[in-house]
Amino acid sequence: MKRPDGAPIFHPVIPDIDDVPRALLDWFDGVRRDMPWRRDRDPYRVWVAEVMLQQTRVEAVVPYYERWMRRFPDLDTLAGAEVDEVLAEWEGLGYYSRARNLHAAARVVRDARGGEIPDTAADLRALPGVGDYTAGAVASIAFDRREPAVDGNARRVLSRLFDLAAPTAGELRDRAARLVPAERPGDFNQALMELGATICRPRSPLCAECPLRSSCLALSRGTVAERPGRSPKPSTPSFDVGVAVAVSPRGRTLLVRRPEDGMLGGMWEFPGRVAEAGEPVREAAMRALAGLLSGARLSRPIATVDHLYSHRRHVYRAFLFECAEEAAPDPAAVTTGGWTAAAWESFDAAARPLSAAQRRIARALAQLAPC
Repeated sequence: MKRPDGAPIFHPVIPDIDDVPRALLDWFDGVRRDMPWRRDRDPYRVWVAEVMLQQTRVEAVVPYYERWMRRFPDLDTLAGAEVDEVLAEWEGLGYYSRARNLHAAARVVRDARGGEIPDTAADLRALPGVGDYTAGAVASIAFDRREPAVDGNARRVLSRLFDLAAPTAGELRDRAARLVPAERPGDFNQALMELGATICRPRSPLCAECPLRSSCLALSRGTVAERPGRSPKPSTPSFDVGVAVAVSPRGRTLLVRRPEDGMLGGMWEFPGRVAEAGEPVREAAMRALAGLLSGARLSRPIATVDHLYSHRRHVYRAFLFECAEEAAPDPAAVTTGGWTAAAWESFDAAARPLSAAQRRIARALAQLAPC
């Protein structure tokens, strides 16, 4: 049999399991990128890096990681911080539940484990927010445990190496576990992810430069472009959100805090409501403010912010509301976790972390001349 390009098709059998790790580690030793979290194997630093790297590009993580380590250089410092401080340092990375879980887990380690981060994947998985990938990565990299760590890059490498069209997470973990060597398991896991990020790319993979090309079933069968198979991407729903930016004569504005659980949990925001079908977005903004402040007068629109989240798009349409006097909302009406009246010329991010979209609204507000 031949491939469409005329080249013969051969079906190699994956060689002795020792050959793949050796080839991958030899390649990694020559090309590994210098990352700040790779300069030592401190479990806390490894853990923070692995949490940040989930669903985020390496290049984007580096400045956040370095800033985080200046603010929270060790587990005790992180555990002793308030959640708002933690969310503020995470601001811009998205997926804020990762930061909340990391903070909660640090407190568990401090209070229940004497400050010692668990050294096995099983014990790591018992911590808040730690799943199979993070547990395997930390256990292998920081503690030399022979554990697999399969992220999106490793998933792609394994799917092509074994020519798997639609592998389950469990199947990939089993395949990876058979490959992880007893020596240098952490380097192997990093090498597998590095290979996926730099060589075994989703599009235009550099197969000729791959250290595993002689063992890759998908390459030999001409199915690289089809592995792993992609599920149909669902359409992204879009929502118009009316946002109320209420400003007092003394230049203060109302912020409310989102519930800890759910989207953007624990973050601060200007009051907002999703516009219902047929509802003008300005009325949704008025509805967001109803029950919080009385006597606020709708002035004018001040910003439109289009923000794409992982599963939905929000178009925030912010309106300025002017208050006749310094007013405080009825605490009973604020069910989202609290409120604050902040100076509107500048926002203290350490005290009131805002999401990226809310930060853009805050910047638009700060550019207005005081009333």
